[in-house]
Amino acid sequence: MPNTRHTRRTKIVATLGPASSDPLIIEALFKAGVDVFRLNASHGTQADHATRYNIIRELERRYNHPISVLMDLQGPKLRVGAFEHGSVKLQEGDSFRLDLDPALGGQTRATMPHPELFPTLQPGTEVLLNDGRIRLRVVRHGSDYAETVVISGGVLSDRKGVNLPGIELPLSALSDKDHKDLAFALELGVDWIGLSFVQRPEDVHEARAIIGNRAGIITKIEKPAAIPVLAEIIAASDAVMVARGDLGVELPPEDVPGLQNRMVRMCRAMGKPVIIATQMLESMTQSPAPTRAEASDVATAVFEGADAVMLSAESAAGDYPVQTVMMMDRIVRKVEKERLHRVIMDAEHPAAEATEADAITAAAREVATTISAAAIATYTSSGSTTLRASRERPEMPILGLTTNIETARRLTLAWGVHPFYTGGPDITDFAEMVARASWAAVTCGMAHPGERLVVTAGVPFGTPGSTNSLRVVRIEPNATT
Repeated sequence: MPNTRHTRRTKIVATLGPASSDPLIIEALFKAGVDVFRLNASHGTQADHATRYNIIRELERRYNHPISVLMDLQGPKLRVGAFEHGSVKLQEGDSFRLDLDPALGGQTRATMPHPELFPTLQPGTEVLLNDGRIRLRVVRHGSDYAETVVISGGVLSDRKGVNLPGIELPLSALSDKDHKDLAFALELGVDWIGLSFVQRPEDVHEARAIIGNRAGIITKIEKPAAIPVLAEIIAASDAVMVARGDLGVELPPEDVPGLQNRMVRMCRAMGKPVIIATQMLESMTQSPAPTRAEASDVATAVFEGADAVMLSAESAAGDYPVQTVMMMDRIVRKVEKERLHRVIMDAEHPAAEATEADAITAAAREVATTISAAAIATYTSSGSTTLRASRERPEMPILGLTTNIETARRLTLAWGVHPFYTGGPDITDFAEMVARASWAAVTCGMAHPGERLVVTAGVPFGTPGSTNSLRVVRIEPNATT
């Protein structure tokens, strides 16, 4: 694996799809800088996802570097039914009916096959169709229909999405399809499950009861109903995705940037990795170069301290998937070299909790900065020790040492972390800890003999969540043997 990868702190998540299913393309994406591959359950078959997953694991074996895989569940996506002629064109002022009749739709009506939604409507409720491009207003409704008037028209085609802004929907975050996809993903062995359209912490608890510790949960924030209970949702999650697409449909556009910043800060304070997603380099689906505004959008996420930035259609269905990853990598690296980036990271350290583990981790950053250490090395079983180090946003890279390959894979998402799967049994004493940390740092090109490392671990070794020791070590000349 190229030794330069650990010099980029912010991680890259890329979605696989029709444009990126070939083994050579997936390898090129990885070599270009992808840290986490996203499989989107909304598109493709389970067989497609299994094939891509196996290609990724073969790459992991070949490059001897942990790679993370995220299965993003579709969630209870609301859609209208199909139309007799494939689409209709709605004009402002038209009357349009939504109902449960399974017949093909036409110029005056369409099926909305979600009976639980009609009781939530009220006269004046806005119904958004096709990602908000079409806006309807409810005039009257019953238990199985809604009569509406078109406020903003446009072309409405088969199975376009439905959004009801401001309404907490009486739906579980796991649909019947999600349950099937979740069982498949867990059997496959993915590292992360993306939970879509979460509205309340109970949605995360429901998924946790099924998933347990078999995968981490990335909660996608895309419903305004989740905003009043953000703290509780983030606390229940392992990581968070700011899914600005659907969120931006139901909120005024001017509200989204501030909300993004707020969520990044909350996640950083809680030590939960956070991903910024949707339309980051959207124009590169059809162009070999992004707009300047898109480059600035990626830069904003990096300046805010997000753990990762994500590509969706750009890498899954675009004309330039590899070039898009290379461009994102270039933008991130450039921003991270800016003096202002380090000023912001140093100025916004979340307050340490009054625990031994947080005190040790905060001290590790300060000690490493004072002595100009080459890296902070963390020993971790569950990943908690390394995530605490990542929360501090240190200037030097973080070497996440673990004997657990599942932990190593999940840590690829965390800011500044270079996960290193050591294999073998856990260490048993400090001498072994120092030797293994030195060997790993030199092996991956993070440090050289004569340089110093700051090492944190929990004693007894191998005990999850017990960070309680800090050592400063100088790498010996024979560290690679």
